[in-house]
Amino acid sequence: MINFKNKKILITGASGGIGTELVKKFVSLGGNVIGSGTKTEKLDKLKKEFPNIKVKKFDISDHTRIEEFIDDVSLELGGLDILINNAGINKDSLSLRMKDDEWKKVIDVNLTSTFLLTKNAIKVMLKNKYGRIVNITSVVGHTGNLGQSNYSASKSGIIGMSKSLAIEYAKKNITINCVSPGFIVSDMTNNIAEKVKLFLTSRIPMGKLGTGEDVSNCVAFLSSEQASYVTGETIHVNGGMYMS
Repeated sequence: MINFKNKKILITGASGGIGTELVKKFVSLGGNVIGSGTKTEKLDKLKKEFPNIKVKKFDISDHTRIEEFIDDVSLELGGLDILINNAGINKDSLSLRMKDDEWKKVIDVNLTSTFLLTKNAIKVMLKNKYGRIVNITSVVGHTGNLGQSNYSASKSGIIGMSKSLAIEYAKKNITINCVSPGFIVSDMTNNIAEKVKLFLTSRIPMGKLGTGEDVSNCVAFLSSEQASYVTGETIHVNGGMYMS
């Protein structure tokens, strides 16, 4: 039985669809959670739904403040055992139309911010020689996707980065893994045209979209003692759409 009692957990992008499911999962398993995000209204709603958690407004694109942010989270929680890097953005465009800023912003937020959050979390985790880091990537980081060269590059970069860091800190009892979702039910997928939704599901062997809970179940496993001998790996949650 997975149990996160007394574990101090930071979840970024906590107020989004997958983020909310992550908070729900870790709270249900006894974790002491801080959820971060950029929108006060959504964080307030999250706090109302899960009164026992702490919420913290922070924009992970502010690289100069990430070290301070991790220190503040660690101080507030009394340490940091588990980091879930879930926050990210997309700015889709065909490559010839993609502006330099659209490329740079996605790489800076999705890849560089994830690296800096992980790096500074590891500094805290090294003190206790214990840590679990799970980075949320995407199926398109493996397959590529039309109009998403920046997003695909950022997510693929996270996978390679995670493998390298996993090697560096394996002997310190710090594991670093990825969960790579496919098409997941969300506000975005709920709003797309029915024809597009049918096309998406036709590409999935299971014939249906995944849920945030499907993702959170895998993240919880990789964050738990049951996965203490797993590091540098990526679990795909995509209904068979992509098999590595």
